[in-house]
Amino acid sequence: MNLENENYTEAAGPEKEPKRKKKKGRKVRRRIKRSDAKRRKKRWALFILCLLLVIAAGAGAVYYFLLKPEPEQTSVKEIAKEEIIEMPKEPEVLPDMGQAVLDHITTAGGAVEDAYAKRPPEVDLATLGDISAFADITACQIEAGTGKVKVTMKAEGLPQSDDKFYYLLDMNTYDRTLPEGSEYITKTYKESEIELTANLNHNSASSRLFKKFVIAVKLNGEYVPVTTPSYITNPEAIAKYGSVYQVPASKKGLLVDPNKLRGSELDDLGVKQAAYNIPVSRILGPSTSPHYSSIYYTYNGNTYTFNGAVIAEYDLVFSILTSKGITITAIILNNCGSSYQQLTHPDARSGSTAPYYMFNGEEQAGVEYMAAIGTFLADRYSDNTHGKVSNWVIANEINARKEWNYMRHTDIETYVAAYERAFRVFYTAIKSVSSSARVYMPIDQQWDRNIKNNTNYDGRDVLDVFSRMITEKGNIDWGLSQHPYNVPLTEARTWKASKYIEHNSSTSMISMANIEVLVNYMHQDYLLSPTGEVRSILLSEQGYTSTAGEAYQAAAFAYAYYKCEYYEDIDGFLLNRQTDAPEEVAQGLAFGLNHVGGGRRKQIYNVYKYIDTPQHAEYTNFAKELIGISDWSQIMR
Repeated sequence: MNLENENYTEAAGPEKEPKRKKKKGRKVRRRIKRSDAKRRKKRWALFILCLLLVIAAGAGAVYYFLLKPEPEQTSVKEIAKEEIIEMPKEPEVLPDMGQAVLDHITTAGGAVEDAYAKRPPEVDLATLGDISAFADITACQIEAGTGKVKVTMKAEGLPQSDDKFYYLLDMNTYDRTLPEGSEYITKTYKESEIELTANLNHNSASSRLFKKFVIAVKLNGEYVPVTTPSYITNPEAIAKYGSVYQVPASKKGLLVDPNKLRGSELDDLGVKQAAYNIPVSRILGPSTSPHYSSIYYTYNGNTYTFNGAVIAEYDLVFSILTSKGITITAIILNNCGSSYQQLTHPDARSGSTAPYYMFNGEEQAGVEYMAAIGTFLADRYSDNTHGKVSNWVIANEINARKEWNYMRHTDIETYVAAYERAFRVFYTAIKSVSSSARVYMPIDQQWDRNIKNNTNYDGRDVLDVFSRMITEKGNIDWGLSQHPYNVPLTEARTWKASKYIEHNSSTSMISMANIEVLVNYMHQDYLLSPTGEVRSILLSEQGYTSTAGEAYQAAAFAYAYYKCEYYEDIDGFLLNRQTDAPEEVAQGLAFGLNHVGGGRRKQIYNVYKYIDTPQHAEYTNFAKELIGISDWSQIMR
């Protein structure tokens, strides 16, 4: 109906009152109808507005995550405003959806906007001194039974970058920085907490078991790490052997004489723990014996050759010790020198008078060889078939660089980092086969000497730097092997006062006279295991010479063993040695329970035999007078 004609009709017909009333009534009804229509239209306009607000919010989310350029931002309100401009004016027919629906849509739109307001703030990485410290990898672990590694990360804020993603990449053991041309494994949207997974590819050419993982963003088209790299911290999740650790019957151990293995002396002595060296050059290479074939071992796509005759020797030693219930500690030593140079650190190939060298975690060939050796040995000696090794020590007295773990002199950070990389490879290899095995790093008795221009390193400093580096790159359950020899070695009387032996953490040396210093030191929070426990402490080598008299040697052992028993955190005391070594005797170091040749026993023999039995006092009381005490409690601190 034309509105002008209607108004004209109302003005032009005054004669007949009933008709005027009737027309007036229609006008009222028409106005009511028009008013209802307007209200419905307004309600639907509000509905469309809210609906478009929700749609715009969703579009904004997609835009935010996928399309939004940095650093410009567009609010939900602005997006909604732009969309409303293009909204159709008034549909011809609109159903009445009800106020509850409109309220729900309005609430949902507000919730989306609130969620945006609560997102972490964006951070300009250019303002940070160390971009790799922006976020923390809180876990890097194998998910049992899945064949995958899960990496979790937490950050305060969201880093500005080329896009909306975090990227997971891996690095080699020896990589200091992300290699050029690196490709990401997987990616996810940037959030304050994320999880990323990667295939482990165990025992294949593409294995990631020995890799370290890093999370990065893209800046100017390149991947830039925003975390410190982290290694896998639970290689035991894929272990073939999951048996419980073989707890020894006592702490009493011995560096055994292989010539006495088949006899009854180990049984007579009641040996509960034994130490045995494995110089790696002996076990590598083809067998030349007509009776023992070479052993070919394939690992991570490469095949390695082990000397069958030498391996048979270790099989015999370890199987005999295992059959006697003796807990075995094997020390893996790098004596390669010019042979198998890929196992020797590049800075240790220049030659030295030291019998052992720094292992090579600096090159791919070195990492592959160490991984293969560690896996092969753990696999062969993790059950009763060839004997069971429970403890593995990697290298010997690493702080004594010149004498026992040669590498060209450098600062302590560089030196310890070289050892830490090699240790991590052996640890991962061994634990990935035998979950109960314990793996130790070794230091000697030189603790905090602070000698000017010293080209060796103090044990305390090595321990601290090693612990920090391990923790930064993924904390694992390493143990400490220490050698608390007397000062000097030719002095048997460990109780004798010395300017080098103090009862505090700044002592120059640690012997059995002040072994409590080491135990107390290992109780500090930053040195605890990932589960908050004091790490295993193994006194894996110490001896007392009989050069000044067999009584002093026997008394020194009794003194040392009683102190070892007193401290629960010490898990073993391995005496050096069962039989005197001629080359050591020539230096005044007659450490054996037996004289050279093993035919004649010393006084220490029976002290050792009975020290962990109910008869111990009968064989050790003589030592009190020599030491100057009336009760053994007087030597404890």
